[in-house]
Amino acid sequence: MNEDWFAQRTWQYPQWTPEELLRAKGARRVSVVLPALDEEETVGDVVASVAPLRGTLVDELVVMDSGSSDDTVGAASRAGATVVRREDVLPEWPPLPGKGEVLWRSLAATTGDLVVFLDSDLVDPDPGFVPALLGPLLVEAGVHLVKGFYRRPLRLESAELGTGGGRVTELLARPVLSALRPALSGLVQPLSGEYAATRELLESVPFATGYGVEIGLLLDVEAKYGVDAVAQVNLGVRKHRNRSLLQLGVMARQILGTALDRCGVPATDGALTQFTQVEGEWLPEVTDVPVSDRPPMRDVRELP
Repeated sequence: MNEDWFAQRTWQYPQWTPEELLRAKGARRVSVVLPALDEEETVGDVVASVAPLRGTLVDELVVMDSGSSDDTVGAASRAGATVVRREDVLPEWPPLPGKGEVLWRSLAATTGDLVVFLDSDLVDPDPGFVPALLGPLLVEAGVHLVKGFYRRPLRLESAELGTGGGRVTELLARPVLSALRPALSGLVQPLSGEYAATRELLESVPFATGYGVEIGLLLDVEAKYGVDAVAQVNLGVRKHRNRSLLQLGVMARQILGTALDRCGVPATDGALTQFTQVEGEWLPEVTDVPVSDRPPMRDVRELP
């Protein structure tokens, strides 16, 4: 780990005041984007945690819906967000499934010079998340990407067990970065869904369409600008919906494909075989796992 980077680009106790951030913001615009798929139970609270900042630190608050079948759109609208359906942005590009797809499309649906991404499945979201993530972008020269880090309780039913969670981070992302891009090994939560970046960066790099989007952006910014363009801030505690090991396996396969692709090993789609036990027998369960990129938005804007 680069100890100098960690000391200079890590904020353990972010304490910027709203007044300080507003002065530093100047004429720049800030967009907050929440990707959402069937998050009716939580998206309203996440929107409500950001809404008081609109008109001051935040200029746009957008929920990007990825084809929800529940009342996500209604809940987000009632809470005060502008809701954009993925099909309504860049309609000439047929939509692909995945989180990265809607984050990529959000660049065409927003105008902010700085963009903050927050996951929509947060439980008890902290209103301080957005100011903390914006801090290094507004007050530190040369920063293009700010990752949030936090304690992630592993929530099982009503219990919170220790500081678990982040299983894909510990078992995949951190070992991969340590082996292939050790300069990034000082990141506490490399797969964090809470982060902020400059539009300059976001529009200049490809977007993985699935769960590889976060590690892809991280690897791209380090390759393009160097590790000093990355910062991280402590967001305290993040509670969210936990996924099964089978779901995490599919997620890990996409993340690994994107990471290898960014490090010179061509990514390929593939079938992931997992096993479940049914009446004492172990049976294969095969899932197609696409690993694909969308081109840099800057290139898309230049197309005739």
